[in-house]
Amino acid sequence: MLTLDDFDYPLPPELIAQAPLASRSDSRLLRVGDTALEDLHFRDLPALLREGDLLVFNDSRVLHARLRGVKDSGGQVEVMVERPIGDHEALAMVRASKSPKPGTRIRLADAFDVEVLGRAGEFFHLRFPPEATVVDWIERHGKLPLPPYIDRAAAEADESRYQTVYARHLGSVAAPTAGLHFDEDILARVRERGVRLAYVTLHVGAGTFQPVRVNNLDEHQMHRERYVLPQETVDAIAGTRARGGRVICVGTTSLRALEAASQDGTPVAGSAETEIFIRPGYRFRVADGLITNFHLPKSTLLMLVSALAGVERIRSAYAHAVDQRYRFFSYGDAMLLERQPS
Repeated sequence: MLTLDDFDYPLPPELIAQAPLASRSDSRLLRVGDTALEDLHFRDLPALLREGDLLVFNDSRVLHARLRGVKDSGGQVEVMVERPIGDHEALAMVRASKSPKPGTRIRLADAFDVEVLGRAGEFFHLRFPPEATVVDWIERHGKLPLPPYIDRAAAEADESRYQTVYARHLGSVAAPTAGLHFDEDILARVRERGVRLAYVTLHVGAGTFQPVRVNNLDEHQMHRERYVLPQETVDAIAGTRARGGRVICVGTTSLRALEAASQDGTPVAGSAETEIFIRPGYRFRVADGLITNFHLPKSTLLMLVSALAGVERIRSAYAHAVDQRYRFFSYGDAMLLERQPS
């Protein structure tokens, strides 16, 4: 039985990308096939796709979800909104020297006050002022939340580069980073190949960065994330299957949304929350391939890609990527994975 330690790997810290490259498609691409690894560039991707394939993108847009503030007692706090609950309440991570108690008021960005209503697991339940929605408040006064392994504050360039070019629906606190490599030229070349494009919306939560704290994976509780699967995407998947094409997910978030919506065998359109935990042994219903970045050691996303491509293939690919000095994590390089035969 696989345990958490089976998903560890050594990573020199200098390989963690701290900033984007000059151009989105300048990144490298490691193609992980059945028997071989191929070192390419992301601009080579269109030639690896076939007429009749379908790429499924996550069109969620990153919120300005990080805010600094002060408690009514004077203590400094940092708030990371996890997700809105309706128009005027939200779940959030709150970093403070002492955890705020229910009834505490926090002044955020020296602009507005929120009230702590209580706890919901590791998150705090906050009430925002009624004069505007949660999204309005944080978009007006918050900062872009770069991942914790990027050791700098968000800069002006991140405002565009930490969003995909097709981002539409506000709701994520982290970018669906596999999509960051696509620019308009790559998308046009993909279409010219006869590849169709479709979209899901999965709002990435702060839980995506939470470590797995148990060695026995059966004991791990996944974080919840909300997704929307449009009927037109369901229809595009059915048409791709009928033509013998492949469904290739752009990013683990797109894959999670499709698989969560397909637990009865085929995708069902609609909106729901998922805490699906995809790890080796999982039977895939939809995804034939995956474009993804490199993931953290001992992370659930590393387990997901191992489920799709095979544990040993992923171990070999990651060792190769470290040896060849690929750039890792959100602003890093990409992989193209094919699903291992059943």
